[in-house]
Amino acid sequence: MEITADGRVGRLRGAGQPYTEGVICAKVARYAERTNHPQRLTQPLRRVGAKGSGQFAPIGWDDALDLLAERLQQATSRHGPETVWPYHYAGTMGFVQRGAIRRLGHLAGWSRQRETFCVALADAGWLAGAGAKHGVDPREMLDSELIVIWGGNPVHTQVNFMHWVQKARRGRQVPLVVVDPYRTATAAKADLHLALKPGTDGALACAVMHVLLAENLVDRSYLARLTDFSPALEAHLASRTPAWAAGITGLSVDDISRFARLYGSTGRSYLRLGYGFTRQRNGSAAMHAVSCLPALTGAWQHRGGGALYSNGGLYGLNTRFLYGLDANPPLARQLDMGRLGAVLAGDRRDIGDGPPVTALLIQSTNPAVVAPDSLSVRQGLLRDDVFVCVHEQFMTDTAQLADLVLPATTFLEHDDLYQASGHTFLQASRALVPALGECRSNHDFIGQLAGRLGIEHPAFGLSEWQLVDAVLQASGKPGADDLLAAGWLDSALPFEKAHFLDGFGHPDGRFRFAPDWTQRGEGHAAMPAFPDHQPVIDVPTPDKPFRLVAAPARHFLNTTFTETASSRHGEGRPTVLIHRDVCARLGIGEGDVVRLGNAQGQVALYARPAAGLQPDTVVVESQWPNAAFIDGVGINALVSAEPGWPAAGVAYHDTAVWLERVG
Repeated sequence: MEITADGRVGRLRGAGQPYTEGVICAKVARYAERTNHPQRLTQPLRRVGAKGSGQFAPIGWDDALDLLAERLQQATSRHGPETVWPYHYAGTMGFVQRGAIRRLGHLAGWSRQRETFCVALADAGWLAGAGAKHGVDPREMLDSELIVIWGGNPVHTQVNFMHWVQKARRGRQVPLVVVDPYRTATAAKADLHLALKPGTDGALACAVMHVLLAENLVDRSYLARLTDFSPALEAHLASRTPAWAAGITGLSVDDISRFARLYGSTGRSYLRLGYGFTRQRNGSAAMHAVSCLPALTGAWQHRGGGALYSNGGLYGLNTRFLYGLDANPPLARQLDMGRLGAVLAGDRRDIGDGPPVTALLIQSTNPAVVAPDSLSVRQGLLRDDVFVCVHEQFMTDTAQLADLVLPATTFLEHDDLYQASGHTFLQASRALVPALGECRSNHDFIGQLAGRLGIEHPAFGLSEWQLVDAVLQASGKPGADDLLAAGWLDSALPFEKAHFLDGFGHPDGRFRFAPDWTQRGEGHAAMPAFPDHQPVIDVPTPDKPFRLVAAPARHFLNTTFTETASSRHGEGRPTVLIHRDVCARLGIGEGDVVRLGNAQGQVALYARPAAGLQPDTVVVESQWPNAAFIDGVGINALVSAEPGWPAAGVAYHDTAVWLERVG
């Protein structure tokens, strides 16, 4: 990274790390724009007008911390500690900065958080089959003979993975298949794009398995040795024909069969499963069904074969001290972050017999935009009886609704420890520039608040770097200074373990075609006994004939990058992709204003005719701020907060809507 003569962030470049090989995504490459942005929050602010008015006045840090502690103590005195909800997520991905608010919440007895935005549904589905959260290193694709990307758009979200895809295909005729509801930038590079209807992945996977079994493209020796494959499963899949799946997915019988034969005839098939699975109500069942494919063919046995969903289970970090769990704090109730609007409305399905939530400490997330049913979220945050403190880098939609806004550092301004999901490297970093203005890191702010609340724990007295070292030492890893000097620690497993050749992560070492869903959540009774299409999605109806996919955009990915001028320029404006035939039928042209709606609300935005998606699918890319939309209402106003099965999760790609041309 370059540092300018006046000590500011300059150009960022990728390091020569063995996985990234110097490749850096466009969003982070422009991070200087964000760090040096003239609209960064640089001092604490107290609301002085009505809630939502945007009227704030400066306040000193000491006074701000005194006010916050006083309001939290008042709320606790009236309703008990569970009335406070520390609401946080992934605005910073480091352990130390994310751990501070968890530690304080645990020790204070505040309501805990069920994290359901990103991986809850997909995790349950993968673990149901494989039993452990790891897979095949993407670098093995250099030996693959087929690459399948299912439920992800790495051109937008994982440029380093695409770097290895391109290396694998360079100079070799390695087919690339992409399964996605619309022609993403990744699908545009594919030899075969299967544009199925949203939420029908399980049906496609079952039809593929039907063909594999019918045409003897399975490895029965492998199945007998390392799976629970049974005659009952084979009988079940006998009815899941390509014709059956075609009626559900909207794909042709020929395309389904073509893909099945390609997959089944290729031993070194690499299957990359993305986070699209975790954004539909039946995502767990769908993830499980798709994860069955390499077990059926025995692709796990080959270098360059097998699958990867996430390598998040590789690192073995001991976080008990970091999170304050070593003190054995009381077990408070757990609230679903995806149900924020319902929680603030006092829905007893969510808060149980406990007190209402009357105080929110929000950090590293922007729920007024990213949470589902966002109009209800806004209504809840505007309640006068709910005190809201937001620790943020910018005056986001959520910060505008707060009572107290505190300035936060970026990842270049604090120390932290990072593990990966898409690759295998553990890394530590130190602050590279001083904090801007009066910005304070999560760790510093939370430690100072803990002191005012009289909550003690040794971790609050350590520096960020000392905490990094403590976590590493407790986990049997090199110390912080050693890790920093080395640059990274590759935590990749040996071939046998990475490919589960010594057994999957269940006690008997077998992959589960018939999962024990009771281990995956309270909604287990609704889950299918075998891999299947679970028909619990928000299906189109005559009054809501379209299915909405609210997908990540290349320049935003999430609201973290929406303040960056070049990112905004790259995205243009909020746009909905609509099938060209539908546009012709409804008289919609490029740039026309249309409305999407359902029982939760309406959203106005600009139309773009598109190919590469089914006629009843519409797509809105990116997480624009609400104000960027024509009526000031963002796309998540239409997304339901009803949780997926079996263990909750937000169904961002599972929404039936109507569509009409405006004017």
